Amino acid sequence: MGISDEAFEVTCPDCGAMLKVDPVTRAIIGHTPAPRKRMFEDFSDAAKAAREADARRDQIFAQSVDAHKHKDDLMAKKFEEAVKKAKEGPMTERPLRDFDLD
Repeated sequence: MGISDEAFEVTCPDCGAMLKVDPVTRAIIGHTPAPRKRMFEDFSDAAKAAREADARRDQIFAQSVDAHKHKDDLMAKKFEEAVKKAKEGPMTERPLRDFDLD
């Protein structure tokens, strides 16, 4: 059985487009794009999704502002904890430097 000289069609598994392929040259000789999917059925659904996205964005912004307000307190507590840890156990050995390994 030999290869047919007639072009054949293949559906793209990624986008769903129809590709026409020449079997001899193995090149795409035709392309039919996949039908576009509608994100929303009507305008009211699109408007509702936009309002929800706005609310979600506002909530994320409020969380960011709140975290920024308490950033100084958090850093001060971390610093106090580090100082306390440093006072409790002084270093007994020196850290290795690159030229100490030569």
